[in-house]
Amino acid sequence: MSDLSDRALLKALFDAALAASLPDGRFAGLLPERPKGRTLVLAAGKGAARMAAAFEAEWGEPVEGLAVTRYGHAVPTRHIEVVEAAHPVPDAAGLEAAGRMLEMAGEAGPDDLVVFLISGGASALLSLPADGITLDDKRAITTALLKSGAAIDEMNAVRKALSAIKGGRLAAAARRATRVTYLISDVPGDDPGVIGSGPSIPEAATTERAFAILARYGIEVPPHVAEAIRRNVPADVAPGAVHMLATPKMALDAAAAKARALGLTPLVLGDAIEGNAAEVGTVMAGIAKSAAAHGEPAKRPCVLLSGGETTVIVRGKGRGGRNAEFLLSLAIHLGGLPGVSAIACDTDGIDGSEDNAGAWIDADVLTQAKAAGIDALARLADNDAYTVFEALDRLVVTGPTFTNVNDFRAIVVR
Repeated sequence: MSDLSDRALLKALFDAALAASLPDGRFAGLLPERPKGRTLVLAAGKGAARMAAAFEAEWGEPVEGLAVTRYGHAVPTRHIEVVEAAHPVPDAAGLEAAGRMLEMAGEAGPDDLVVFLISGGASALLSLPADGITLDDKRAITTALLKSGAAIDEMNAVRKALSAIKGGRLAAAARRATRVTYLISDVPGDDPGVIGSGPSIPEAATTERAFAILARYGIEVPPHVAEAIRRNVPADVAPGAVHMLATPKMALDAAAAKARALGLTPLVLGDAIEGNAAEVGTVMAGIAKSAAAHGEPAKRPCVLLSGGETTVIVRGKGRGGRNAEFLLSLAIHLGGLPGVSAIACDTDGIDGSEDNAGAWIDADVLTQAKAAGIDALARLADNDAYTVFEALDRLVVTGPTFTNVNDFRAIVVR
């Protein structure tokens, strides 16, 4: 196999996954017929600006529109306006952008084409509360859900119930026009209605499910918010054509191809793995130990690849991130097993709310932690994995990646 260092080998696999997740060149063969009227692009998500630029490059002129993305994730476009807003807790900039987008969609007529470009993060960035709900109401519920450990589909079900634009309501505003949606998936299962809470994908969502999720996690809903949710009728309109540009599976397949080129046998464990990050780390450690000891479920040298979205139940006061928490748990349960290294990163470049995409480990990480006076178990209990990997110079910092196909995990067994 390759004689690259553990760090370089892991980075090569992650870079391959990221390259396969970008929208550049992905629109070829998927473009609709040109309309008699305008081509209006409405884009939202962490990859929105990059998607808008890629669409412009393939479509040419004329084109106009608006893209809203996370602060620091803008890229130059020729005609489509790009604005930035907050994520994961929405702010006034996202509120204003969502209002403008809904208005633009409503102005589209029968001769126009409306192109929706949706990637992960759109749910928080397109923040337009339903009538009777304030932005502060929405922030409070979003923050509580983020700390609860709720799964992404649960988060988005509640967001739809609170929103005037999600759950197909943006598509409903553009019902007179021809509509097409292009997606970069950041959700397990690649359900178009879950990605970014489906602003262009109507669904028969029920208010009962939203209330059940909030009750499950013990989140209190003020009476005026509960009443507004009940009044917020789901959109009733056909979604139009829907195309998937990039998915977690595409990223894992690209990493698997890179692994083979480097002399590793890849085993994709799944692209939709969910659950508590620390518990997933425990399970993955057991699989890696089996591969090292018995050559099962893959013979050495191999790499165990997986994607999806784990969650963290915030009980401590440390600086975390689900990928860092997964890795610290993995390292603890591997116990310094020789020849095993791993990387875990969010493909959007942000692990939780910190400045890193994730981190990496090898067999020496616990020894280094002990030498630095770090109690790994105590830090894990305090949701403080970021601080551990920062002290050991093991963070992976990419900056904005302009895409988002969720978590990427690779465990190499030499």
